[in-house]
Amino acid sequence: MSAASVAAPKAERLPVWLKVTHGLGSIAYGVKDNGFSTFLLLFYNQVIGLDAGIVGLAIMVALIADAFVDPVIGELTDRTRSRWGRRLPWLYFAPIPLAIAWMLLWSPPAMSDAMTIAWLIGFAIIVRSLVSMCEVPSVAIVPELSSDYDERTVVMRYRYLFGWGGGLLILWLAYAVFFNGALGLVDPAGYFPYALTGALLMAGAVMLSAAGQHSRIAVSNLDQPKATAKLSHVLRDMRDTLSNRAFLWLTFAALFAFINQGITFSMTNYLLGFFWRLTGAEMSLYVFLLFGTMIAAFLLVAPLSAKLGKKGGAILAGAIALLVNSGMYLMWIQDVFPGLPGKPSVAAFFAMVFIGNTFSIILMILSSSMMADVVEASQGETGRRSEGLFFAGYFFMQKCATGVGIFLAGQILSFAAFPAAAKPGEVGDEVLTSLASGYALAIAIIGTIGLIVMRRFPISRADHEARLALLDDTARAEPDASGAHP
Repeated sequence: MSAASVAAPKAERLPVWLKVTHGLGSIAYGVKDNGFSTFLLLFYNQVIGLDAGIVGLAIMVALIADAFVDPVIGELTDRTRSRWGRRLPWLYFAPIPLAIAWMLLWSPPAMSDAMTIAWLIGFAIIVRSLVSMCEVPSVAIVPELSSDYDERTVVMRYRYLFGWGGGLLILWLAYAVFFNGALGLVDPAGYFPYALTGALLMAGAVMLSAAGQHSRIAVSNLDQPKATAKLSHVLRDMRDTLSNRAFLWLTFAALFAFINQGITFSMTNYLLGFFWRLTGAEMSLYVFLLFGTMIAAFLLVAPLSAKLGKKGGAILAGAIALLVNSGMYLMWIQDVFPGLPGKPSVAAFFAMVFIGNTFSIILMILSSSMMADVVEASQGETGRRSEGLFFAGYFFMQKCATGVGIFLAGQILSFAAFPAAAKPGEVGDEVLTSLASGYALAIAIIGTIGLIVMRRFPISRADHEARLALLDDTARAEPDASGAHP
């Protein structure tokens, strides 16, 4: 049977245990994302002592260099042949090396600034490549589990629930346990237990997820790929697959969302500690607040998608998030935020974060679910199911965008002349105003462009269901190896 005629997976509702077990694998991505987006810039800037702009540039270089590995990983996972199928060998191999590399990233030896930057770039590339070896095959399983338009969104929300849960767990431990001393987030002694805990969480979650799904995905309902072709054929197939119009529009739109995410996550500790002046206890509450936004998104995303479709729901969610997330800083600049003058109201800040972050997560869940629907659109054009390659291409863009976001965060800090070794409550209003202006303006412009591009995504529910019917009819009409029709 040809690849073109392989029927899409059954459009079925999946058992909750399978969704939960599958979602566990995203904990590694959440822990990694928390480290890179929230602590890495702060660690190498405030603890190690490197200039924030240089650190931001180094992280961007590492992320963009590593991003070119992702499409290769995706294509290799699609072409992997084993008695366990295409995905499982990767999920069993990568976690232990990932844990070791993660520890080394947070343990640079004493050396020159140039060598420290080289250490940062090198291990950042290694860590993120190994995370891709876990995340790409894991998320590529989603379109293989079910082709149901809405069920894919449900599966994705479990991935986001555990991904955010893992990231927020390590964040809460950082605020409440590892950095609860007098030095706070700049305490060098706190980074070893932070790194060790993250390493154990990442390795354990991926291997547990793989083992839990083993009986379901070891023998796939899809044909095993053919043996690896010539390199020229592989490159041609990759080019044809990644030229899909729906993939390109979705990836281009998500580019802007992930740039904003990179900016926001990188500046989180600066904004919480120096701008909103949260205490240690309030920071711990902030972590629980963020988990509450994930629960809210988990509950809202399915009905929103059912009502407006994935594209309509994503655009509405993105617009609400953009308005709230930039608006609170514009309110501060205009001196109308509750609590001013003086310390801004924590209750008002938490309320706006709850709304803004909830809809930001909904946007991300729906975008990922839309990527799963691109698989069948490409299958109809190329005759290949390339789940791994599509999600790897998506991660390629995400890493590049996040790198750009971290770089821009460093530039915003430099623009605001943010002082090194600063202490909360001692940063001048002029610096904070520059920080708020640069941040709000950046996310408003970048986010608006992304939502405009999102409108061009061409796959609706009706399109997807019609395509599934066509692929199924083609598969049924294809003669089997003996020449007889099924």
